[in-house]
Amino acid sequence: MNKARREALYKVRVELENLSSTVENLKSEEEEYHDNMPESLQGGEKGEQSQTAIDALDEAVDSISEAINSIEEAIA
Repeated sequence: MNKARREALYKVRVELENLSSTVENLKSEEEEYHDNMPESLQGGEKGEQSQTAIDALDEAVDSISEAINSIEEAIA
């Protein structure tokens, strides 16, 4: 891989790391929202929607991490 493509991939990796951090922060906010709900709401539709969002955001962070790992392999 030439230097220009390697540098471009480094930039993409940094952008993905920033995105991962943003998604992680949003997930934490949603977890806090969910944890502060009254128990009656946690077990209801709002609570389920919140938990679904938390799970999806967790999967997104995992997917971004996999993308970062793949880019690192390509750079090596």
